[in-house]
Amino acid sequence: MTKENILPIQKPFPNSSSLAFGCMGISRWDDAPISDQDRKEAETAVDLALENNINFFDHADIYTFTKAETIFGEILNKRPSMRDQIILQSKCGIRFEDDTGPNRYDFSKEWTTYSVEHILKRLKTDHLDILLLHRPDPLMEAHEVAEAFDHLKSSGKVIHFGVSNMNIHQMNFLQSHLDMPLIVNQIEIGLHKLDWIEDGVLMNNDRAQQTNFTAGTLEYCMANDVQIQSWASLSQGLFSGRDISQESDNVKNTARLVKTLSDKYSTSAEAIILAWIMRHPAHIQPVIGTMNPERIQACAQAMDITLSREDWYALFESAHGDCVP
Repeated sequence: MTKENILPIQKPFPNSSSLAFGCMGISRWDDAPISDQDRKEAETAVDLALENNINFFDHADIYTFTKAETIFGEILNKRPSMRDQIILQSKCGIRFEDDTGPNRYDFSKEWTTYSVEHILKRLKTDHLDILLLHRPDPLMEAHEVAEAFDHLKSSGKVIHFGVSNMNIHQMNFLQSHLDMPLIVNQIEIGLHKLDWIEDGVLMNNDRAQQTNFTAGTLEYCMANDVQIQSWASLSQGLFSGRDISQESDNVKNTARLVKTLSDKYSTSAEAIILAWIMRHPAHIQPVIGTMNPERIQACAQAMDITLSREDWYALFESAHGDCVP
């Protein structure tokens, strides 16, 4: 792994790749049993990720109704030496409708510890490197979360902890009850989700009322060595090959600019989009969710380029639909 591919901010894992492989696409979101094709596709994707120096794997207990973790666990079981070569992250806290209740979030000590125990069984490992709380639970009792984290850490089942989709106030409140630092916050970031940038750029501007991002979240994470991870980093292919014939002129113009820049940098459209995210001084770690072998390789190229300030702003203005104030 070259120096350019090393993530500079995530201190507990100095050898982490600057991209993370998201495992939500392993298998299907249905009640069909795991197929041999599912296993084959997953193994090919994992191999390609590793071959392209991506060693960080992101899971969640709900992904494809637990099938994603189960298949990944089968791969780990066949290759026990692989566990020491990767960083393994999963999430818990989302519960689907069942006999006991509706769709809900659950950060209770009981559910958190239960979830981790079953995550570990599915992944066939004795510990997670990182556990994230998936989405904020309005009924969260912070002291219960602290008790669950203490138990999981002291028992060696989880090494580090983080959150997903939380703002500065939620993180600050939770952190005040914890004896260990939160080291990750995974949020939606991309050329089609610009609130994280517009929050600061539009400060003291009437257009700021249109943003949907809590002010200070980005800076809090940077100041406290919280690794920001981006989900939906490629906006589901909106700027890298998806049919956009029915999209706005703004999207079409941005897709054309991405293509122009991919030619300029002799790289893929996916790499330009991810490099735009990674150019920010927060050293954001994009999570890529594709299972397509060609797209995995296309995404990996992002670790080899750095956009100029001018090209970064050109993409921002195009995606934003207006010049900076």
